[in-house]
Amino acid sequence: EAEGTFHADPASPAQPYTIMIPPPNVTGSLHMGHALTYTVQDALGRWKRMSGYETLILPGTDHAGIATQNVVEKQIAKEGLTRFDLGRERFVERVWQWKAEYGARIITQLKRLGCGFDWSRERFTLDGDYAEAVLEAFVQFFDAGYIYRGNRLINWCPRCRTVISDIEVEEEEQAGHLWHIRYPYADGSGFVTVATTRPETMLGDTAVAVNPSDPRYFGRVGTMIALPLTDRLIPLIADDYAQAEFGTGAVKVTPAHDPNDYEAGKRNGLPMITVIGFDGNMTADAGERYSGLDRYEARNLVVADLEELDLLEKTEDHPHRVPTCERCRTTIEPLLSDQWFMTMQGTPIVQQAIDVVERDEIAFAPDRYKRIYLEWMAGLRDWPLSRQLWWGHRIPIYYRPDGSYVAAKNMEEAIQKAGTDQLTQDPDVLDTWFSSALWPFATLGWPAKTPDLDYFYPTDVLTTSREILYLWVARMIMTGMEFMGQKPFDEVYIFATVLDKKGRRMSKSLGNGIDPVEMIEKYGADALRFSLLRLASKGQDIRFSEERIPESRNFANKLWNAARFVLINLEDAPSTPNPGGASLPERWILSRLQRVTEKVNAALGTYDFDDACAALYEFLWNEFCDWFVELCKPALQGDDAEAKQSARATLCHVLETTLRLLHPIMPYVTEEIWQALPHQGETICLAPFPQADPSLIDGDAEAGMRLVIDGITALRVLRAEFTPPGAENEAARAAMLTRRLTVTVVPETEAAAQTLRDQLPAFTALARLGDVQIAPAPPELGAAKFVATGVPGAAFYVPAAELLEGIDPGRERARLAQELAKLDKELAGVQGRLNNPNFVSRAAPDVVQKAQQDAMDLAQRREKLEARRALLG
Repeated sequence: EAEGTFHADPASPAQPYTIMIPPPNVTGSLHMGHALTYTVQDALGRWKRMSGYETLILPGTDHAGIATQNVVEKQIAKEGLTRFDLGRERFVERVWQWKAEYGARIITQLKRLGCGFDWSRERFTLDGDYAEAVLEAFVQFFDAGYIYRGNRLINWCPRCRTVISDIEVEEEEQAGHLWHIRYPYADGSGFVTVATTRPETMLGDTAVAVNPSDPRYFGRVGTMIALPLTDRLIPLIADDYAQAEFGTGAVKVTPAHDPNDYEAGKRNGLPMITVIGFDGNMTADAGERYSGLDRYEARNLVVADLEELDLLEKTEDHPHRVPTCERCRTTIEPLLSDQWFMTMQGTPIVQQAIDVVERDEIAFAPDRYKRIYLEWMAGLRDWPLSRQLWWGHRIPIYYRPDGSYVAAKNMEEAIQKAGTDQLTQDPDVLDTWFSSALWPFATLGWPAKTPDLDYFYPTDVLTTSREILYLWVARMIMTGMEFMGQKPFDEVYIFATVLDKKGRRMSKSLGNGIDPVEMIEKYGADALRFSLLRLASKGQDIRFSEERIPESRNFANKLWNAARFVLINLEDAPSTPNPGGASLPERWILSRLQRVTEKVNAALGTYDFDDACAALYEFLWNEFCDWFVELCKPALQGDDAEAKQSARATLCHVLETTLRLLHPIMPYVTEEIWQALPHQGETICLAPFPQADPSLIDGDAEAGMRLVIDGITALRVLRAEFTPPGAENEAARAAMLTRRLTVTVVPETEAAAQTLRDQLPAFTALARLGDVQIAPAPPELGAAKFVATGVPGAAFYVPAAELLEGIDPGRERARLAQELAKLDKELAGVQGRLNNPNFVSRAAPDVVQKAQQDAMDLAQRREKLEARRALLG
């Protein structure tokens, strides 16, 4: 960072690559969702930077209006104060103090995660320049006729004392009741029964609705009803909102306290009576008996009064979904309120944001989110912009004494527009998402025309969670098209949600969260990053637990130990091998390196980080460390100087190249090892990202090494199969581990024979063999018995006496009998399912296929065990 490695230059001749990080809330600390998304962005940025792009990953934080205000209100509450005690100016000063003290916490944590962002360009959504952009956008929208003030039903949080948008309301399953209430006809001819989960709102009813086609109410529509507990009469109306098949078919209509009732009220010209206030208490319109009561106290009293009047028909337990504030979990109250709104439905700004996606100028990964986005945009409702908070961008509306108003970026401009200096600014602030919607271009200097804006906009990819597809992504597309005339990004990558190992969301209430900072301290940032990306399968949520991280730490340790081996043996080896004079293992590993290079580049390009990690893990752990390093040892320890030098050069080259491949995912360990190797340049961050060289892909070498590796593996498996378990067999087990077996190898072709002859020293050492004979035919049996194993290309014969040496025949026969009995029981169960026609016809094809494979595997295991028992006599 200090050397400017991650600083992007708008004057560069290179092609730009830009990612704007989703700005975390200034209140936040790193959680697993953050750790995943910012690791993804950093990996993409490092990959593109190493691939020659002028890469900008622009970081910043969001002022997070409600969240931050809530935190500071809780803080001053400990001092016995409320924000109203301090007043607006002093309270906002306290929030800025809090921001100065705690606001940088998450940025520090991101740096610990290894995020190579351009910290010189860090932005905050309440910075002066950013605030200018917000004012400019609001005034432009206002002047274009998008923004208006209206009295409409909104979502009100009585705890936060502010309106919140539909997409900030979460439905929470709660145990409740369904009260069935009799509403008497005014003429005394009977009553109609309605059911409600909120009896306190009946005090604001202005109608009862029935379906026009419901025969039970033919001739009744238009009849007046005496609203219980009040002195009002309300009509029985016909509206399709009522469902004839649900209960009595009648529904109470409270237009001032329910979104569906509000629409029905507008359709039927009903009065709208507010009986619950912004404080969550009943208003005077609820009647003298209930006025001033908390809404839940009023509920209990209403139910008691209805019971006393014999108007409560019955009460049922009724679990239902209750709208709650996503910030404080308080039950939301739908209320009528004068608020600032932004027109959405049918506007050019929305249509532009639909068209650009329909034309596939913005792609979604996974692509199913395109349909989800378009469906949501088609049903978009007007956006409530105003929030009754003090922390945030204050709405730039200025009122004249007569109540008329103008929109202006500052008081001076407002006076000029209004023609008077007797102005009062609107006290509300803007929805946080209004300012966040400008993030892709306001961070680059808009509305000024800056070099950054010209070079880095539009950006390349936005990586984000599906939860804010509507809150943020859609709105950025709208504002980008409106103010820049261009899409804000080429692609939207929706990453997975991190769940616990049981598939549940991580949350404080469940106590199942994993602290990424704690994991970094315990295992290292590289291990955490690799663990997350290894599971980041496109389109699938991640089940994550701490148990997954040690394996990634072990991977880093494996790499470290391999690097130590290479460095110890390096001496003055050239950094580039000569494939023409290379041994079979060297040609093989160079070929495999090209293939993994192809895979990693392709996987990163399609956001298949799990595939990239799997390819690197397989190559580094298995092919390089477990096989190539071991296969090099005979050459490194031998007297052939040329072979030794070639092995060193290949080791060094493959390790250095693989470090560059792995660097975007594990930046710390790769940088440290790379600095110790011969290299060009100051840092691995700026070293060129590997590209595959097709000329080094060697199919013959891969086939030859497949034979060698498979042969060694088969002989190791054979040795393990004849190694008896249990403490009583410890001596036999120790002998088997050190015993050098005699093997007769029968290759299928002369080419296979030559490969095995050439690799005999390594083959013998790695399979722990003694005498090895390469023969055209199997050994003659005679009195001796042999155990055979084979791989494509060759068969291997080992004297049974060597495999059985030291084993107690009686004890081993008894053990094998037990194992066979267990196996037979398992096999019978699988075959029973397969013999059941219902299972075969009804189960999913992959389930049936797995059962068939299990049956084959069990049968093969049984055959092997029987053969071993036969050898014991």
